[in-house]
Amino acid sequence: MVASVRQSHLSLASTFTGAASRYWLGVFPLLGRELRHWHERARQIPDPVLRRLALITQGGERGNYEGAAAYAVLVPRAYRARVVRAVVAFQTTYDYVDTLAEQPSHDPVANGRQLHLALLRALDPDSEHPDYYEHSASGRDNGYMRALVQTCRAALHTLPSYPTVAQPALDAASTIVAYQSLNHEEATDGTPQALAQWGAAVTPPSSGLRWWEAAAGGASSMTVFALIAAAAKPNLSAAETAATHQAYAPWISALHVLLDSLVDRTKDLEHGHHNLIDHYASPAEAASRLGWIAARAVQGAESLPDGARHALIVAAMTSFYLSTPAASAPGASPPAQPLLDTMGTLAKPTMAVLRTKRTAERLAAYLSTRSGTRPAASGAGVESWPYKLPNLGSPRSHPDVRPISSATHLSETN
Repeated sequence: MVASVRQSHLSLASTFTGAASRYWLGVFPLLGRELRHWHERARQIPDPVLRRLALITQGGERGNYEGAAAYAVLVPRAYRARVVRAVVAFQTTYDYVDTLAEQPSHDPVANGRQLHLALLRALDPDSEHPDYYEHSASGRDNGYMRALVQTCRAALHTLPSYPTVAQPALDAASTIVAYQSLNHEEATDGTPQALAQWGAAVTPPSSGLRWWEAAAGGASSMTVFALIAAAAKPNLSAAETAATHQAYAPWISALHVLLDSLVDRTKDLEHGHHNLIDHYASPAEAASRLGWIAARAVQGAESLPDGARHALIVAAMTSFYLSTPAASAPGASPPAQPLLDTMGTLAKPTMAVLRTKRTAERLAAYLSTRSGTRPAASGAGVESWPYKLPNLGSPRSHPDVRPISSATHLSETN
């Protein structure tokens, strides 16, 4: 028994050390290169509001890009740079169009759907570009969004098994588009009715998921990242592709989005935005349900080829959210410990690393304030603090963002 426990601990240590080494030595420098490129590209956007929104989004969503790049630890060295390029371009697109969709529009649902079409086009190399800004006030982005889409396409085209994962990846992106389009409708009695109907319709039979949990499973980009990483494996089988899709959608993806809602709850309450966690009857019920979903997520991850690394990514994602100061808020803290217990020993090293990293960043931010300088993200050339972008709501809610004038409307440039 003692020998078995010791072997398990050694296996865990080996998995964590190997993945950490791959990430910090092999993946993180590639991530920095991509982020520097997109930061500079965003600076070239001529419309001042779009430029600020793109830069603010990049600066606030650093954690999203680090999480996306983590999937490159699953792939052979020869394909890591391509996978990092693809997932960073996809996530940058997602964050940017999500920020744009939160801005005032005469038809928020149509605007959200049109903007998020960029995610579908990024995964479909043969499709035509629509006018992503059709329902927005301005589209003078100097080809920024098209460049993101084209970069993702080009990288995916070089992966040996992308044709095998292309349709499941598009299916996953389609649920993102549906969720994000409906999530911006006006809520009735605290519930977006169209989103609730859609969530009920996409709930897998006999899954036991509530409608908002199933909807959360459709909003995450993690399913797309897992499939892109799988595409770097030569001769990927249809069976492994299906298993990857089923493990991530809905379980791992639902856990991701629900955790994001959990730590954003206070902020969403302040801004009057819909939050998925509010559909639970109490913090105790939220803790119980999230713990159950987390257990299914870990089980699904461990069932995959290279399951230990998939499970480590799930634990790292969970730790990322639970290590934030927001996770200690009264409404968020009850689920925290049960979730960490569900992650088991996998969460211990990831929580330690992330807490240390956040402490170092807070110290850097404090020192930079004292010295009058602003901290730059490690090797990225963009802000790394705070991790989460404040929900902009209206352009007036951020001091550096001015409202878009309808007089500046131009069609999107190439």
